[in-house]
Amino acid sequence: MTTPDADGLLAEQLLRLTRRLHRIQKLYLEPLGITPAQSRLLRTVAHYEKPPRMADLAARLEVVPRAVTTLVDGLEAAGRVRRVPDPTNRRVVRIELTDAGRDTLRELRSARRGAAEDMLAPLTVEQREVLGGLLSALVDRDPERVC
Repeated sequence: MTTPDADGLLAEQLLRLTRRLHRIQKLYLEPLGITPAQSRLLRTVAHYEKPPRMADLAARLEVVPRAVTTLVDGLEAAGRVRRVPDPTNRRVVRIELTDAGRDTLRELRSARRGAAEDMLAPLTVEQREVLGGLLSALVDRDPERVC
């Protein structure tokens, strides 16, 4: 059984690890001219079968619609996404990847792999497997059960 102090220490370590992961990812994304938030939006757009609406993206990313507009503006200016009209409702705008956006996604995958390798370098293969199981147990937890 863990003590409250031990749980507090674990929570602090997780926060520090999260900050470190953000710093490393930012370092790897910087040469691509993309922010972590833009990277996340690109990956999210790519998961849809048909171009999503801005509202769909905001809901999926759990952000306010204005945040999506700002991200799309930056990605559109860089030629990575484009706004397209919805074929069934002219008031709706959808977001689709451009060829440059798909190229960026490939570069992002490589950059994220590099960042993960840097982050996990101190761990053995066995330790990585254990960590993966532990993180899955935390990530896959039912959010409705959080006290």
